Amino acid sequence: MEAAAASLSGSNIFHRNYRFSRSIIRSRYIASGSRYFSNSDLNTQNHSVFKGPNLSNVQIQKRNLRLQTNCALGVCTFPENVMESHHSHVVEEKLGVLLLNLGGPETLNDVQPFLYNLFADPDIIRLPRLLRFLQRPLAKLISVLRAPKSKEGYAAIGGGSPLRKITDEQADALRMALEAKNVRANVYVGMRYWFPFTEEAIEQIKRDRITKLVVLPLYPQFSISTTGSSIRVLQHIFKGDAYLSRLPVSVILSWYQRQGYINSMADLIEKELGKFAKPEEVMIFFSAHGVPVSYVEEAGDPYKDQMEECIYLIMQELKARGIGNDHTLAYQSRVGPVQWLKPYTDEVLVEIGQKGVKSLLAVPISFVSEHIETLEEIDMEYKHLALESGIKNWGRVPALGCNSLFISDLADAVVEALPLAKALSASTENDEEAEYDPLRYLVKMFFGSILAFLLLLTPRVLLAFRNSLF
Repeated sequence: MEAAAASLSGSNIFHRNYRFSRSIIRSRYIASGSRYFSNSDLNTQNHSVFKGPNLSNVQIQKRNLRLQTNCALGVCTFPENVMESHHSHVVEEKLGVLLLNLGGPETLNDVQPFLYNLFADPDIIRLPRLLRFLQRPLAKLISVLRAPKSKEGYAAIGGGSPLRKITDEQADALRMALEAKNVRANVYVGMRYWFPFTEEAIEQIKRDRITKLVVLPLYPQFSISTTGSSIRVLQHIFKGDAYLSRLPVSVILSWYQRQGYINSMADLIEKELGKFAKPEEVMIFFSAHGVPVSYVEEAGDPYKDQMEECIYLIMQELKARGIGNDHTLAYQSRVGPVQWLKPYTDEVLVEIGQKGVKSLLAVPISFVSEHIETLEEIDMEYKHLALESGIKNWGRVPALGCNSLFISDLADAVVEALPLAKALSASTENDEEAEYDPLRYLVKMFFGSILAFLLLLTPRVLLAFRNSLF
C-alpha cells in the first residue's frame, strides 16, 4: 500500500471560508479549511505558515483562522513578512521546484518499515488526542501484521515499488519542460514515507541556496491524507529555520481542474477505447483511492468533491470529442474497520458484471504514476474479479507518468506560480506549545492508558482489529 488510507482555481484550503470558484461543488466546502489548520499554524503576523502539529477539531473550532492568500491560477501563496529575504538582493535568483509524493518500498525488506512510517502518520490513522501516545506502538503492530501480505503484493510486481524511479523521471522531464519555456530550475523529489524523504530534499534545497520555491504535490486532488500530510511535514521543517522562513514559496495545492491534465486523461481514455472491438459499448470505470468518510464529513476533506468534479470535467471533454460512453466512479484500497468513501471498487465490479456489462475500461484517476495500487490491485485483483463477475473485455488506462502534454501542463503551473511566491514570516512558538500543561498531560496519559488497556481486552474489538488487518 503506497497511498494514504491518498491549487484550486479561486480556492484556498487555508482560508476560514473554504470557497471554490466552481458553483457545481461550492456548497460542500464551507469552513472545511478551518477544521484542519489552526490560527496558531497560519497567523500571518506571528507565525511561519509551515508550522506546528495538526490540531484537534475542538481546538480549531475555538480559534479564528486568518490568512490572506493569493490563490489565482490555482496557487496558494503566503503573506510576505515586513522583512525582506536576506538573500533577495545579494544572491542571483535560483529557482526550485519540490515534487511531493508518498514513496514506496524498493525491496521486500523495505516493506515493514515503510508501512510503519505510513501508519505512524497521524493523518493516516487519526487517533483522538487522548490516545495519540499510542500512535507509534499501534503503527508498529499494524506494520508487522500487514507486512507478509504486503510483501506478496510487491513480489507480484517485481519485488518493490517503481514509484521512486518514475517520480525521478517525472522530475527530469519537468526540468526539461521548464527549460523549453526559458525557465531554469532545480527540481527536487521529496517522499512522505520512504527515501528520499521530504526532509532530505529540503536540506538539499538549503545547500543549493534556492531563492524561490514552488511546491508541487503529485496528487491531482487535495486530501488531508496526501497533500495535507506532506504540508504538515513542511510545517515542521520550516519551523524555527531562519533561512526557510524567509524563502519565497508558492504551494500548488491541487491541479485536477487544469485543462492540460483534463486533456491528457481524455487522450489516454480515447486511445484505450479504440482498442476495443466495440468502443461505444465500453463502460468507463474510474477507480480512485479512497479515504475514510470521517475525513470528509468531520475534517472537511475536499477530496470527494474534487474527485467528482474532476471526472465531470474529463467526461465533458470526452463528450466534446463525440465520446458519450457510460461511466461510473468507485473507491479502492480501503483499510480497517471504519467506513470509507463508497461505492467500493470491488463491490461495483461485481454489480456491473451482474447487470450485463461486458466491456470495461478501468481508469486509475487519482494516480499519476504506476505503483502497487495500479499494477497489483487493479491489474491483478480487480481484473480477476471483473472477469469472474461476467465482464468479458477488460482494459486499463495507464498512469500519466511522463506524458508530454501532462508534464508540459505541470511546467505551466509552475511558471504561473513563480511570480506569486512570497516570503514566509519568522516562526514562533504556537499556541498549543504555549498552552502546554504538564499536569493535564499526565492525567490524559493515565486515563488514556486505562482506556486503551480496556479496549484492547474487549473480544469484539480484538476480532474487528484482527479482521481489518488480514
